[in-house]
Amino acid sequence: MCISRVIALGFFDGVHLGHGALLQRVRETAEERGAVPAAFTFDRSPTAVITGQNIPLLSTVEDRAGLMGELYGIQEVVIAPFDAMQRMDWEDFVAQYLVEELGVVHVVAGHDFHFGYKGKGDPERLQKKCAQLGVGCDIISKVEREGITISSTYIRSLIAQGEMERADQFLGHPYRLSGPVNHGKHLGSRLGFPTVNLRIPEGVIVPAFGVYATRVWVLPDYLDHRPCIPGEGPYLAVTNVGVRPTVEDGDQVTVEGFLLDFDGNLYGREVRVEFYQYLRTERKFPSMEALTEEIRRNAQQTREFFNGN
Repeated sequence: MCISRVIALGFFDGVHLGHGALLQRVRETAEERGAVPAAFTFDRSPTAVITGQNIPLLSTVEDRAGLMGELYGIQEVVIAPFDAMQRMDWEDFVAQYLVEELGVVHVVAGHDFHFGYKGKGDPERLQKKCAQLGVGCDIISKVEREGITISSTYIRSLIAQGEMERADQFLGHPYRLSGPVNHGKHLGSRLGFPTVNLRIPEGVIVPAFGVYATRVWVLPDYLDHRPCIPGEGPYLAVTNVGVRPTVEDGDQVTVEGFLLDFDGNLYGREVRVEFYQYLRTERKFPSMEALTEEIRRNAQQTREFFNGN
């Protein structure tokens, strides 16, 4: 039996509120048509490949898939190699790939979506081709907030400046980083706080160096991808992004979360860190005692922030 799909087309970096307009339409249409709500995305940034620019991403492909399922009920995420897709004729992409191979009965795309060889496929051609094939098609207009078009580019600039609260407003969810917990310098045991140490995933934007009020989720071991279910937690945490100058960690950028209400060993486990508020810049302290005192102050700030939200 062939599976019918309603599918959103796009790169969906960060899965922000603009993307959410497409994904919400997909879920609603899929429910109406008794089809599977799905999304199509690429393994690499089309803009980065085409322009040759180094464009840091807001999220890994796994986090994108997790956010789509968690927030918008998307049940399947098709991850296609961009190199192959950009060589495909745009009509073949619609007729042979979407309709014949994926069983698409309705597509949803943004107003600026381009696809196929040399980007010749555009929203107008997509609508016309879908009409010829008897496939439904919605083109979603740009989404604005406070007169600003919601885009991954704008949100990227906010995160690079540490403006997490505003970034989260445009994302529609807390900015997150996910990955396995690495062994650090056991700083947490010396300071009296359990810690989780993450590396910034390759190609993902580095938030402004500094200390943040965050929440940490411990993800289930048995899932291959970032889950659509929460996992253990959340645990409040004071999280430092940077090079930890007090302990002379060189130039290795790390994400180090000091967990406030947790007792246990998380080495090797997958965790998700959600960023809410920038507390202070990263700086070098004269002693470990001074650093400990500052982290305790940041812990109190973190508790006060979440108690008020």
